[in-house]
Amino acid sequence: MSITRQMTTFVFVGLFAAVAHYGALIALVEYSGWTPVPATLVGYCCGGVTSYLLNRRHTFESDRSHREAGWRFATVAGVGFLLTWGIMILFVERGGLPYLPAQVLTTGAVLVWSFLANKLWTFAPVNGI
Repeated sequence: MSITRQMTTFVFVGLFAAVAHYGALIALVEYSGWTPVPATLVGYCCGGVTSYLLNRRHTFESDRSHREAGWRFATVAGVGFLLTWGIMILFVERGGLPYLPAQVLTTGAVLVWSFLANKLWTFAPVNGI
């Protein structure tokens, strides 16, 4: 698959993951009274499950087993989780930005990290081709 098609598919999959992430974030903040940073981290986990399943199959067409790809994806997602936490702390708690615009900016930054790490490491072909 060409890099352009892969990136397009990654963004499309990201939209589905974002619905899960932002849905949980908004529900927890607006209806359950959570503060934005912990709520976005729960949302990140919800989006992560969606992202793994769809990216493994549709974006990267990986031949890695779930056993191997799963822990790699969890590692990349763990770094993304920490990036999300840190950037949201900066924007919302220190910078005073509203949580949804802050989350949009955060999503963009973490998207770049996730695409590159998953393409080059998590779902890279087993035989290196």
